[in-house]
This record gives sequence, C-alpha cells and structure tokens, in this order.
Amino acid sequence: MSEVYANRRSRLRDHVNAAGTAAALVTRPANVRYLAAAAPQGAVLLLGRREDLLVCAGPPDDRPHEGRPDENLRLHVLPTSDGDAAVAAAGIAAGQDADSLAVEEHHLTVARHRAIGSVAPRLRLADLGGAVEQLRVVKDEEEISCLRIGAEIADQALGELLESILVGRTERHLALELERRLVDHGADGPAFSTSVATGPHAGRRGHRPTDRRVEEGDFLSVCLGATYRGYRCEIGRTFVIGTSPADWQIQLYDLVFAAQRAGREALAPGAAYRDVDRAARQVLDSAGYAEALPPLTGHGVGLEIDEDPQLAPSAMGKLDACVPVTVEPGVHLPGRGGVRIDDTLVVRPEADGGPELLTITTKELLAL
Repeated sequence: MSEVYANRRSRLRDHVNAAGTAAALVTRPANVRYLAAAAPQGAVLLLGRREDLLVCAGPPDDRPHEGRPDENLRLHVLPTSDGDAAVAAAGIAAGQDADSLAVEEHHLTVARHRAIGSVAPRLRLADLGGAVEQLRVVKDEEEISCLRIGAEIADQALGELLESILVGRTERHLALELERRLVDHGADGPAFSTSVATGPHAGRRGHRPTDRRVEEGDFLSVCLGATYRGYRCEIGRTFVIGTSPADWQIQLYDLVFAAQRAGREALAPGAAYRDVDRAARQVLDSAGYAEALPPLTGHGVGLEIDEDPQLAPSAMGKLDACVPVTVEPGVHLPGRGGVRIDDTLVVRPEADGGPELLTITTKELLAL
C-alpha cells in the first residue's frame, strides 16, 4: 500500500510543480489521510523540496481504524502538543530552501494563513485549491472495497432494525440504536448523524431525530451510513408503519422510486453531472413536485460523506468510471411527510455491468 500513497503524492507534486510552486502544505484532514494513510489530530502533510513530512502535534494514535502513517513518510512530532503543525511545516519548507508554498486556502483560517506568512516571510504563498479533492474523485479498488464493506454493515444494521418493534419508539431512540448496531457490526462509527424521520417529518432531507414517537400509518424514512477504514457510504429507505399504506403513500413512493431508478440508470462514464440530476428530477418535476425537490440529486462519497461530484442542475463536469456517488431523490410534503430513497453506487462502464449497487436493502414499500 505504501506504493499507492507514494503515487498519490507524486501526482500532486506534478500538479504543484506545473503551477510553478516548489512545495505544498496539505491541511484538510481527509486530504492528509488520502496522501499519508493517516491523519492524526492536527497533523499536516508537507510535500517539501527535499523530502515529504507528516508533521504532528503529538504521536499518531494507535487505534486501527485511524490508520497508520505511510512508512515511507518521515514523522516530525512537535516538541509541544499546543504547537500549530501547519505553521511549523511552513518553517520547515523555508529551511529546505523552498521559495514558494502552495496551501489549501479553502481550509486554512485567516489567522493560520497569516501565521504561516509570518514564520516564513520569504515564502511566496500560492493557493493549492481543490487539487487533492480532484485526485480523490476516482477511487481505486481498495477504496471501493472499503465502501462496499461499509455498505454491507449499513445494510445489516438497517435490516435488523426493521425486524424489531417500532411503534411507540422515538426517532431519537431508533437513531441511537442504528448507530450502535453499525459499530457492533464492525464500523468505525456512523458516516454522519443518522436521520430517522416519522409522520410529518418523513422524507425531509437531513432531518434531526426528535422525541416524536412512531405511530401506526406513519411514513418512516431512515438515512444512515457506516464508516469503514475512513471511507463513508450512505443508504436511505422509506417504509410504512403497522398497516397497509394509503393510496397517496403508494403513489408518492412509486413516483420517488421511479425518479431514483432513472437517476441510477443515468450513471455511466461520460455522463454529465447535470444530466444524471435531470434524469431523476424531471420525473418528479413532471408530476408537479418541482417546489418540493432538494437542491441536488446526489453527490460523491469517500473519505468524506459529501465529496465531488455534485449531481445538481448547474453542476459542470462528467462522470468517470470508479466514481462512487449517491442517488437520493426525495419529496417532502409539509404536514404530511414524504419519501426518500438513497443508494450508494459506483460508476462502471456498460461492459462491466453498468453501475455497481453497494447498498442492497430492498426498495419495496414495506409495511413494518
């Protein structure tokens, strides 16, 4: 695996050098982990002129799910734990005779940016921009394997919950139980705050669980994800509680299901981001739900739960093979509830079977 991380750093170095910059400082934790195999608390990665360093405020954590730094990287541990690794790394870069340093301006605070300029006043600071994020978009098979295992864990946790008694329990209680089950099945933890929404809350994107209790006849929408070796996946499903669904629930569910299927079927190498969004969105739009639609239909996943690409109406760019994305259309009707269906898939060419579905819990409208 050392070779993989070395290759990633080499690709970034090529980008930095092509931009006329001598060294680069990576501070965003997910980007540090992508390039160094681990991102201890407060650590930064310096791609220097003479050598690459992982600069830490303290010794790396030994917990397995935190990852271990690439053995080909030299660790530089600051003498005091309250030091700023980014500022220290800038000083090291200056000591390596670098005349310029690319930094992640979108991640640094103004105060840290000033401190870096102050400790190394002769360094010309340039913006690294989203160079590392762009490298992260296409995943290798090891990364996809981690996502696949995370998806299996999330499917297990959700499947077990569906076999339990739900009526009378609160959204908050069910969310906590799901997160416990994720860890029980081997996840590092939840990929994001688990959302459980019932009744009038159902179908609301990003709903935070409340003390509302599950009642018969409710829509129940659940969105959860597992983190496995740092990689995060996502699944969302909607069910009906305790009785046969009403006609309006069946109609709304079938509509969202059709939109989600259209989005999934649009996933292919070379497909424009906006076209995938349009495929799902127009199904709901044509049924009169334009005002109830979310701002995007899906997004990339990986070391963070919300990565590029964004599948949205104004998104620019085209999909590549081996890009994992969510497809998650939904409709929420104020006062009544709604439906969300969310899968994590990997873009694959038609010759390889088309998009690979990682989250396999049934999308049938079950009455629980």
